[in-house]
Amino acid sequence: MANTSAGTTENAGGFRGRTVLSLESRRAAEIRTLIENFGGRAIVAPATREVPASHGDDVARFVTALLQSNIDIVIFLTGVGTRALVRAAEPFCPREQLIDALRKIKVVARGPKPVAALRELGIPIEWTVPEPNTWREILGVLDAQDMPLKGKRVAVQEHGVPSRELVDGLRGHGAEVSGIHVYDWALPEDVAPLRNAVRSLIEGQVDLVLFTAGVQVHHLVQVAEEMGLRESLIGTLQGIKIASIGPVTSEALAEHELKATMEPSHPKMGFLVKEASELA
Repeated sequence: MANTSAGTTENAGGFRGRTVLSLESRRAAEIRTLIENFGGRAIVAPATREVPASHGDDVARFVTALLQSNIDIVIFLTGVGTRALVRAAEPFCPREQLIDALRKIKVVARGPKPVAALRELGIPIEWTVPEPNTWREILGVLDAQDMPLKGKRVAVQEHGVPSRELVDGLRGHGAEVSGIHVYDWALPEDVAPLRNAVRSLIEGQVDLVLFTAGVQVHHLVQVAEEMGLRESLIGTLQGIKIASIGPVTSEALAEHELKATMEPSHPKMGFLVKEASELA
């Protein structure tokens, strides 16, 4: 978790009263506190919610293959997805049986959140992916091992949407890849805060925007499009400062002809807010 104790007197003037918009959902209260601790006026408009995947076919296939020793490597991309996968597998096999099977194969954790989830479950981690924890670093870690991927059966725990670059890269190395689709990203049930955020941006009431996930970008633009304000939103965002948590989120911005003003030195929320406050 980010260090919300950053709001000391010496840090309090970072944003100097400027208005900062965040689209964070799960950690909305925490990022609001961080922004305020660094002297900002926070607007938090949750842009996403996690919903179970519409069908459990991926999970059933994964469990069957795992128990039959037909998987060599599992790549865990998110902490939420790791825990969700274990829960989703319960109708197909006992929890301890699943965990025992995972202990017998090589496990890759993309970053600190899946590392924490796997440690909670008692599953050994063969390789941990370094920052900034993108598909490039995952492939780099696997390339560095004295273990050709050709013919290896690799399962990838997906996070909301498939990582096409990762899957293509693994297949390019000769691996047999299967995705485990556990949850989807959906708009919040109440989109009024997002609509208000779009209006606030277009009306010039926001000085800086923080994006902590690529899906936040897509959902903000989607809501603006539904309001008939897409072009106005994009034009506004092209003229103000944007802080992106890391390369994956910056790539999502680029899909909408937007560019991040900065990425933090570490892809973590506390670093994002602190270093963004220095932009102001």
